[in-house]
Amino acid sequence: MSGPIRHLSSPFIGAALVVARRSRPIAGVRVLQQHVVTRCSTGCHHPYSTSTPISSAQPSTATPAPAPPQMKKVTVPSLVSKKRHGRKISMITAYDYPSALHVTRASIDILLVGDSCAMVELGYDTTQPMTLDQMIHHCMAVKRGASDGPLLVGDMPLGTYEFDDTDVALRNAYRLVKEGGMDAVKLEGGSELRATTVRKVVEGGIAVMGHVGLTPQAISVIGGFRAQGRTAVRARQLLDEALRLQEAGAFAIVLECIPANVARAITETLEIPTIGIGAGGDTSGQVLVYHDMLGMTSHPHHKQFVPKFCKSYGKLGHAIIEALEEFRADVEGGTFPGSEYSPYKMSEEERVAFDALLARDAEERQRIHDETAAKIDESDEYEKLSLYGSNDGGDGAK
Repeated sequence: MSGPIRHLSSPFIGAALVVARRSRPIAGVRVLQQHVVTRCSTGCHHPYSTSTPISSAQPSTATPAPAPPQMKKVTVPSLVSKKRHGRKISMITAYDYPSALHVTRASIDILLVGDSCAMVELGYDTTQPMTLDQMIHHCMAVKRGASDGPLLVGDMPLGTYEFDDTDVALRNAYRLVKEGGMDAVKLEGGSELRATTVRKVVEGGIAVMGHVGLTPQAISVIGGFRAQGRTAVRARQLLDEALRLQEAGAFAIVLECIPANVARAITETLEIPTIGIGAGGDTSGQVLVYHDMLGMTSHPHHKQFVPKFCKSYGKLGHAIIEALEEFRADVEGGTFPGSEYSPYKMSEEERVAFDALLARDAEERQRIHDETAAKIDESDEYEKLSLYGSNDGGDGAK
């Protein structure tokens, strides 16, 4: 850890550092001061008693396992404390209610609702088309799935904070917090103007996460999704940008696609946490996109967006495709739903009455059916011939 930093203007960071400095662990003593939680192979959590040496903590076999403890809400001070105690921070980027449920149940520290939603869920080639209203829509969904647990951070999309008039950024940040339900916002870039914006938003009462290195919103300037900080001069610039954001009051900084040694130097210099993505293992924490790390989508269009640094922790995309193909086969083969999945029945009395009602106008319904079928046959023949004289209906129908 480096010496004292030059200035900390953020009320979020100042309080967090005071708490962290007063709660450093005693060297050489491994004691559970609050609550140890382990996870068994089925995913359940088992809490053990407080202030118990790790080596002697054993689950009880006499009584049923207690209910899983509720995850304590992650806060800005608790994240700063984690860095100072040398504990890594986990962060996942997700965009909807089901994903938020899973992230919360996995006890992830930070859930970022990223503008990468434009690419991952909306199919755009870049993050630039994402609007503030779209971001708020997804933030609201995530909030409903993660109201307790992870710190919720919302990306401020391109065009919502870059102005000389920093009141614009503050107004938009308020919307992400008040309407979207976020705990904090994230801004890209570390210029002097960006630092001024960060300071304005923090002074307005909203916690800000910074982001340097590869900044996807600026790909028009940097020439695409390219690694950053690979020259000595540019690496030093990244360090200065990170320091500038810290001094402006940012509580954490994302370091994206930069050499590991550069990320390590930045992390060791800063008092606030760094969250790496393609930046080596010496940052304070790591972030991956939910869909990428689970292998959620596996079609070729998606593969071109999956970066080299993303480790796949699952291949859900393949399982999803297999399930969909099995469903289609069951439908086409007439095996689904079957009686097992057709649970709603009429009483015998009502069934007989219904059949009697159908019999009353059976001839009229048959006439309407035949007329409609004839019209459809005529239309189908027209489609088969088409304007080019083809006698194929396009699906092999004759």
